[in-house]
Parts: sequence; structure tokens; C-alpha cells
Amino acid sequence: MKLITAIVQNDDANKLITALRENGFSSTKMSSTGGFLSSGNTTILSVVEDDKVDNGIEIIRKICKTKKKITAAIPPSSFSTVGGYLPQTIEVTVGGAVVFVTTVDRFEKI
Repeated sequence: MKLITAIVQNDDANKLITALRENGFSSTKMSSTGGFLSSGNTTILSVVEDDKVDNGIEIIRKICKTKKKITAAIPPSSFSTVGGYLPQTIEVTVGGAVVFVTTVDRFEKI
């Protein structure tokens, strides 16, 4: 057995859990916080048979697409001697998923 741990954006979490359930995967949802842009994310855990790992990852890949987002650039240091700060926007890629697959020595549903 394997444990699939997927860290996804909050926006994708419920859609992903629904798709996993519709394809016979059970999962556990945990709230977590990402470091980049301080955006909220969700960690989803799913224990699967070895031969179903690729199917599970494919479902994650279909639901959790990367997206472009416009955000304000980090303001200059407060030690800057330049006049007023004019915020600049930058385009960043967000979304997708970070997926870990680990071996499970024992699994019990109690």
C-alpha cells in the first residue's frame, strides 16, 4: 500500500476530493498554510493499493492545474531613501500540487 499526500490550493481541494471519491479513493482533508504568497492550502491524504497510485496522481493532475496570478511586488526596504513607493505588479504561477508517495507498512481503519 502507498500513501499519497497531495498539497493543493484551497480552491482545488473540494473538487479534488469529489473526483477522488467518484473514482473509488477515500481521502482525509487537512487545512495547512503555504509559504508562498501566504496562501491557504489543503493537504489531502489517501491510502491506495500500489497499482492505483498512477490513477490517483492522474486525477490530481487533472484537477490541480497551475494558474497565472497578478500580485504586488514586495515593497522596498524601509531603509530606502527613494521617495514614495509605487507598487509594481508581477505575474506569478500558482496552483498545481505537490505530491508525495510513500510506502505504508500498516493501515487500519478503526
